Amino acid sequence: MVVCGDDGLAHRLAGELRGVYREQVTLVVPPSGRSVRQPMAGRARAASAALLDRVVTAVNRGNGGSDDTLAPGERIVEAAEPTEAVLAEVGVEHAAALALVYDDDETNIRAALTARRLNPRLRLVLRLYNRRLGQHIEELLNQAAELADSGGTPGRAGADIATTVLSDADTAAPALVATALVGTGKVVDAEGLLLRAVERRPPGPGEVADPGLCTLALLSATSNDPAGDEGSEDSGEQGPQLLPDATAVAAATGRGTVVLEQLAYSGPPLPAGRGGPPFASLFSRRLRWSLAGLVAAVIALAVALTVVTQDNPLHATYVTLLDLFAINEPAHHQSTGRQVLQLLSMLVGLLLLPVLLAAVLEALGTFRTASTLRKPPRGLGGHVVLLGLGKIGTRVLTRLRELHIPVVCVEADPEARGMAVARRLRVPVVLGDVTQEGVLEAAKIHRADALLALTSADTTNLEAVLYARSVRPDLRAVLRLYDDDFAKAVYRTLRTAHPLALTRSRSVSHLAAPAFAGAMMGRQILGAIPVERRVLLFAAVVVGGYAPLEGRTVGEAFRAGAWRVLALDTAGSASGGEGAPGSGLVWDLPDTYVLRAEDRVVLAATRRGLAELLGRRARSAT
Repeated sequence: MVVCGDDGLAHRLAGELRGVYREQVTLVVPPSGRSVRQPMAGRARAASAALLDRVVTAVNRGNGGSDDTLAPGERIVEAAEPTEAVLAEVGVEHAAALALVYDDDETNIRAALTARRLNPRLRLVLRLYNRRLGQHIEELLNQAAELADSGGTPGRAGADIATTVLSDADTAAPALVATALVGTGKVVDAEGLLLRAVERRPPGPGEVADPGLCTLALLSATSNDPAGDEGSEDSGEQGPQLLPDATAVAAATGRGTVVLEQLAYSGPPLPAGRGGPPFASLFSRRLRWSLAGLVAAVIALAVALTVVTQDNPLHATYVTLLDLFAINEPAHHQSTGRQVLQLLSMLVGLLLLPVLLAAVLEALGTFRTASTLRKPPRGLGGHVVLLGLGKIGTRVLTRLRELHIPVVCVEADPEARGMAVARRLRVPVVLGDVTQEGVLEAAKIHRADALLALTSADTTNLEAVLYARSVRPDLRAVLRLYDDDFAKAVYRTLRTAHPLALTRSRSVSHLAAPAFAGAMMGRQILGAIPVERRVLLFAAVVVGGYAPLEGRTVGEAFRAGAWRVLALDTAGSASGGEGAPGSGLVWDLPDTYVLRAEDRVVLAATRRGLAELLGRRARSAT
C-alpha cells in the first residue's frame, strides 16, 4: 500500500493500514519543514509516530544498520510532490493500492492520472473536496483502467480495479453535526441511505429499552475510565463494547446502549443557484398587495371609461393610462362622467408614485441583502454556533441547514471558503476572531444550544469552548482536536468540571481514516460512527468470496465484537459492483436467512473485524 499526503490524514491512514489491516505501507510526505499547517507541536504522534520510527529505522537498516524487530517493506519517502519519478520510486507499478490524500485537489488529480498510466490495475483512492469534479474523475479513471486491462474493450476489466473518490469533510460532517444536536445521534449518510445511532440511557425499574433495528454497542460501565483512555480500544472491559450479542446486552445492567435507527431525509433540497432573487422575495407582502390594488383600480377605471364613452376597450385602457400619468388633455367639453373618471385616474396616479418608489427601494435592498452577510436576529435562541467556515465547517453548515437547524457562524476570514455558502443559505455570520471579547456574545452564545468549534487551530477551539462554558456551563460543546493525547486530557477535564454538560472531542482525520483504509482494501465504506473514542464502520459488500458470510445464515454470520449483517440490498447484485446501496433495503432479516454469493449486504463492523473479514477473503482466494 502506498499513501501520499501532506497532513495528518496521511499519517493516520498509514497507521490504520499497518496497525489494523497488517499491510506493508510506503508513506510519501513532504520534506521536513515543508508540510502544511501544524497547529500543535507533536500533532503527528499517536498511531503514525510508531510507524514513522519503524520506517526511519528501516531506511537506516537498508544503509547498513540492523533492526530485527522491523517488518520488511516499511519505509517513508520524502518528496515535495508526487511526481512520476517519485511514484515510480515507491513502486506504484507493483502496488495493490494508492491513496492520494493531499489537501490540494489538483495535486491529487495530477498524481492519479500519472499513477493510472504507470499501473492500469492499481486501486486508487483520492481525497477531493469538489464532489462534482470527483464524480467525473472517478468515471474517467475507471474507464481508463477498463480499456487498459481489457485490451481496448470497455467493460471487460477486472472487478478489483476501481477508483474511489472520498472527502474527509463529507465523511466527518454527519458525526460532527449529530454530536451537537438534541435527540440526534451519530449519522451515516450515503446516497439515500440515512442511518442514525442513538445513545440510550439505562432503563429504569420496570422499563423496557427500545432496541431499535439492533444494538450496536454498550457504553462504558463507569463515568471515569480507569485506564485513562476514555472509551478507546485500550479501555478494557469497562470501556464500550461494540456489536455485543444478545447475552451481553441482557447481562449489561446499568449500562447505556447505542441502537440503530433508520431515517429517510424529508427536508427540501439545497436552494439552486439563481441569477437573482424570485419576485416574491423582491417585495414585501404589503407592497405586493398595494401593487395589486392599483392594478385592479386601473382595470376598473378602464372598464368604466368603456361603458361611459362607448369606446373600444383597448383604446379606453390607453386613455386611462394617459390620465393616470397626467399626460392627457383635460376633458373640458366632455361629459360629466368622463371628467369624473379623469379625476379619479389622476388620483390613482398620485397614489402610484410612492408605491413605485417603495418598490424600487425594496428591490435594491433585497439585492443588497443577498450580497451581504446577515446578522443574528434579535431574540434568536436554541441555535447552533459554528466556529470556522473552512472545508469541514462548510460541509457541517450545509448539513445543519438541511436539517432545518438554526445556525450562527463565526469566521475571522471574510474570504473563507464557506462565506459564499453562508450567503446563499442566508445564514447569519459574525466576522471576527473568536478569541476576541464580544465575538461569541454577538453570536448569541448565551442563548445557544450547542457550540461546534471547527477551526483549524486546536488552541482556538479550546479557548472558545472554555469561554463559552464560562458563559453557559450546560452548553453542549464539540471540539475539533487533532492530537489524541491532548483530546483525551481536554475531554476528561471538561467532563469533570461540567458533569451535566455534553462535551465531545472529534478528530476529522480519525473519523475519515477508516473509510479511506477500507476503500484501499477494495470495500465501500458507507460511513463511520464514533462510539465514545472508538469507531464503528458501515460497509456494503457482496457476499461472494467471504467464507464467514457465504452459505451461512444471518445468525451464524454474526460475530460478536467484529461484524454483523444489518440489511440486504435487494436492488443490488454481484454484477452491480459495490457502490452505495439502492432503495430496496430489507432490515428485518430473519436469523435463518441463508446468505448467497450474489447477495449484497450492509454490515456494521469494527476496524479489526473488517480487517479480519477482508483477510479471510484474501486467504480463501489464494
